[in-house]
Amino acid sequence: MEYLPRVADELLERKLSAFGAINITGPKGCGKTTTAKQHAGSFVEFQDEDVREGLLQVASVQPSRLLAGARPRLFDEWQDAPKIWGAVRKSVDDEGRRGMYILTGSSSADVETPHTGTLRISTLEMLPMSLFESRESNGEVSLLGLFDEPNDYQGCTSELTVDGLIFSICRGGWPSTISMESDDLRLDVARDLFWQTAHVDISRVDGVRRNPLVAEAILRSYARNICTPAQRKTLIADVRGNHDVGGTAYDEYVAALEKLHIVSDVPAWSPAIRSKTSLRSSVKRNLVDPSVAVAALGLSPSYFDTDFKTLGFLFESLCIRDLKAYSVAMGGQMSYYRDRYGLEADGVLHLADGRYALIEFKLGSHEINDGAKHLCKIESLVEEHNEKEKQVPLRPPDLKLVVTGTQYGYRRDDGVLVVPLACLRP
Repeated sequence: MEYLPRVADELLERKLSAFGAINITGPKGCGKTTTAKQHAGSFVEFQDEDVREGLLQVASVQPSRLLAGARPRLFDEWQDAPKIWGAVRKSVDDEGRRGMYILTGSSSADVETPHTGTLRISTLEMLPMSLFESRESNGEVSLLGLFDEPNDYQGCTSELTVDGLIFSICRGGWPSTISMESDDLRLDVARDLFWQTAHVDISRVDGVRRNPLVAEAILRSYARNICTPAQRKTLIADVRGNHDVGGTAYDEYVAALEKLHIVSDVPAWSPAIRSKTSLRSSVKRNLVDPSVAVAALGLSPSYFDTDFKTLGFLFESLCIRDLKAYSVAMGGQMSYYRDRYGLEADGVLHLADGRYALIEFKLGSHEINDGAKHLCKIESLVEEHNEKEKQVPLRPPDLKLVVTGTQYGYRRDDGVLVVPLACLRP
C-alpha cells in the first residue's frame, strides 16, 4: 500500500536530529508504526507472534542485546517489554548520539518506567490524518504562508463537495480506511474504535476494570457537547441519566480516555482584554477526531441531510483536528476565546514565535459575516486594551481567519481571510 506522507514526518526527522530517541504517541490507528518505519533503519516488532516469545525473554533478561541493528532502530509495541525503555535511555547516555531509537506503542497499555527519559527520549504526539494528508484538501493555501505573507492571499477554490465533507467527518482520519474500496467499510473503522475504546482499552490502559457502558455514556455526552464549553457537571448529569456515577469515578474515566488520546479538550485563551471576571475559562469539549463523536451517537452520513446544526459542531471539531496537525511542526497550540458577553473566537492558533491567528469555523457561507464581525471586534478590544495599558500591551492578531466548508475563499475588505478547510495545508 502506498505511504501517504504525514505532517509528523518532518517533525520526526527534526527530533531525530536533536534527541537520542523519540517516543511516538497518539490514538490507536493513527499511523504511528507506519510512519516510524519510513524513518527507521531496522525494527523489532514485539507483537510478531512468530518471534514474540523469544524477543520478550531476551528483553526481560538482557534488553541491551536487542539494541543492535541499523539506526534509527524502531521498537514497536515497546510497552510489552518495558525494560527496553531503560535500555534505550542508558544507551543514549552512554553513546551520546542523536537519532538512535524510535519507540512506538499502543496507548492502551500504560507502563511505569524507572526513569522519565527527560532530555534523552523526546515525545512526538501524532493525530489522525488531516484532509491534506488524506488528499481531500488540494493544499492551495499554506497556513504558514498566510502568517508569513498574509497580503499575498487572493482566494482559492475547494474541490470537496458538501457530501464529501460530511463523509470525511463520519469516516475520520484513520489511515486504514484509505485503501478500502467500500464506503461502508470505511465507516466501520471509527465505529470499531469507539467500541474497542469503551469495552477493552479503557480497562487496559492502567489495569483498572471499568464499566464499558459508563465509558460509552461519557463518550456520547462528549459527542453531544462537542466543541462547546459544557461544564463538568453537565456531562456528569448526562451520564447519571442511566448510570450511578460519582464525580470522582467520572474524572477517572475521563483521565483514562485522555491517556488513550481519545478525549482532546481545547483550553481557553484568557487575555485580560475586558476584565478577568468576564472570561469563560472552562475548556471546550472535544474528541481527537469527529468520527468518534459520530460513532458514539450512532449516526451515518445520511443523518446530516436534515441536521446541519449538529454538523456545524462536528465541522468545528474537524477544523481543530486539522489545524492542530498543521501547526505541530511550528510548535503551534490551539485554544479558543469566549466571554460572558457572547463575544467569541472558535479558535486561537498560537505559534512558537508569538504570532497568532483568531479563527472562526463556519460550515456555510451565510455564517461568514457574523464570524468575521466577531474577529474584528476582538481585534478592536485588543487595540482598546493597548491604549489603556501601554506598558503591558497585548500583541494584536497576525491573522483573522474564517475557515469554512464552502467552495470559495477570498479576502474581505475588513482584512478577514475566508479559507475553505479543503484548501489548507501546513
